[in-house]
Amino acid sequence: MQTLRNLFRGAWVSEARLEGKTVLITGANTGIGKEAAADLATRGARVIMACRDLSKAEAAVKEVKDRSLNEDVVCMKLDLADTTSIREFARAVNEGEAKLNILINNAGVMVCPYGKTADGFEMQIGVNHFGHFLLTFLLLDLLKRSGPSRVVTVSSMAHLFGSINLDDINSERSYDKRGAYAQSKLANVLFTRSLARRLQGTGVTAYSLHPGVVQTDLWRHLDGIQSFFMRLAAPFTKTSEQGAQTTVYCAVEPSLADESGGYYSDCAAANCSAAGKDDKLAEKLWELSCKSLNIMWD
Repeated sequence: MQTLRNLFRGAWVSEARLEGKTVLITGANTGIGKEAAADLATRGARVIMACRDLSKAEAAVKEVKDRSLNEDVVCMKLDLADTTSIREFARAVNEGEAKLNILINNAGVMVCPYGKTADGFEMQIGVNHFGHFLLTFLLLDLLKRSGPSRVVTVSSMAHLFGSINLDDINSERSYDKRGAYAQSKLANVLFTRSLARRLQGTGVTAYSLHPGVVQTDLWRHLDGIQSFFMRLAAPFTKTSEQGAQTTVYCAVEPSLADESGGYYSDCAAANCSAAGKDDKLAEKLWELSCKSLNIMWD
């Protein structure tokens, strides 16, 4: 029903401007991250494109500058699969930026073969959840000082099929790449819910979202029958530009200023799974995340 309603609602359009605002987007050298960067730069924001591959990022920066006619776009190196890189990146941002008004946790990996991050986390939960959890933690003081500010985390409808395995969060006993991806996307929803509760009254709000089924590089790990069906479905999927719209909506829509912790799809509030609303599960995941990252988040 949500999808049917969206078909008849019309496209979301906003003239919101972002002059004097700073936006940071992870994984911004391709796909919906790059499209969001271009949109927000066009609105006048200073845009920091945080990317693992700087050679690709530099080309993306040039494209975003050309499209937006905004020269205040920069790239910085960030590897979300390495907490040392995350800490170095956050230190550079905290020392070099006077403000941070919008943090978009966009980067991700999808249904990849089993692998581990530099810190021993299963790659999908490590990048999609733990990496962004730590990054947000390290930038939170700057976000608070810059308020009102927003944290936007890109999840997926795949979270509907996910569960959090608190006893084997890194899938060391058994690994199903689709299940691990769904777990990481559910973790994004739960993180946003917990973050919003902890940040009440600080001027920082949080949102998670499903961008839609988007034609991006994330498809590269699909195999066999999945790849076949995704090719068949391609005419009905979103382009990266269309897929970026809910990210931009959560970043700039004025009506969301007093909302926090919600889940969005097609530029509107949407229903997440029952597990995504489970505050007890969210708290357990929060505690596990802090312990795994060796941080204390009051």
